[in-house]
Amino acid sequence: MAWGWWARAWGPRPNRLTVLLEQRQGFRRARPRPEEPPAATAAEARPGPPPPRRSLCPAPPPTRAGRPSPRRLVKPLLFAVGFTGSAFGSAAIWQYESLKSRVQTYFEEARADWLDKIRPQKRGDFRKQVNSWWNNLTEGQRTVTGIIAANVFVFCLWRLPGMRRVMFTYFTSDPSSKALCSPMLLSTFSHFSLFHMAANMYVLWSFSSSIVSLLGCEQFIAVYLSAGVISTFVSYVAKMATGRFEPSLGASGAIMTVLAAVCTKMPEAKLAIIFLPMFTFTAGNALKAIIAFDTAGLALGWRLFDHAAHLGGALFGMWYVTYGHELIWKNREPLVKAWHEMRTKNTGKGGGGRSN
Repeated sequence: MAWGWWARAWGPRPNRLTVLLEQRQGFRRARPRPEEPPAATAAEARPGPPPPRRSLCPAPPPTRAGRPSPRRLVKPLLFAVGFTGSAFGSAAIWQYESLKSRVQTYFEEARADWLDKIRPQKRGDFRKQVNSWWNNLTEGQRTVTGIIAANVFVFCLWRLPGMRRVMFTYFTSDPSSKALCSPMLLSTFSHFSLFHMAANMYVLWSFSSSIVSLLGCEQFIAVYLSAGVISTFVSYVAKMATGRFEPSLGASGAIMTVLAAVCTKMPEAKLAIIFLPMFTFTAGNALKAIIAFDTAGLALGWRLFDHAAHLGGALFGMWYVTYGHELIWKNREPLVKAWHEMRTKNTGKGGGGRSN
């Protein structure tokens, strides 16, 4: 018994150093990681894929929810009416100034031709080649060259990441957007897709000679810019009515005005598709097919194109060459007369001041 008690009392005891080390290691033990959610929960937490969008326009930044009030159409309507009147008034004054300076331009061109004859010619002069190319263009092609250059410039701005928010705000049209009026004009020169821009500019270039010979340079510019604003307003109305709010951009509405005006004035003209030149059809039948296509797209809710803007541009072009030219352009005489009197009065005052 005594030996047993001694063995229990003086037997091997646990090492204190080992115990302390075990405790310290226990204090340093890392916290357990939170358990990862199951796959189903993680999948539910992820946002769903964005709704399909038109490939001709990039996805817009997130905006506030809620359907805008129809009262927002009042300001675009006033802008469309005011801008259209200003465009035609400016075109009338522009035409007056062009006619007034035509004699002076004639003498300047005659002097330039005389200098070219006596001046030694340089071979491979790039400026001369550019001037020769420019002079070989028709008046309509020279007129739309500036429009095409503006569209190319805006297309390049879309490629700059720092400009993306500005481009969405001012170069896409949407009645639910913060900016309403300026995009009605600026979106007419805006393209995000290279194919979209190339197709629109090709059609504009093809019909430029016919529309400018029909209306003249000044009147064509007024009609083109007004058509862009009016077609965008029709798009606003359709989006408000259907509740489908998404940004639109492109010159299709204004180009549809040009196409409809030419086809209405020359319905028997022969047209062809660029990739299928062997198939020809009359301009009148082409206009009917385009209007039917856009009407079906608007009724069925197709989202690839802004069919409302196409219809608005086509109807405006048909109306203008049928009635608008008589109502608007042929009644510009009072404005031109007032401008002439103001110019004559200012010229007389300036001349009198110089003589004294």
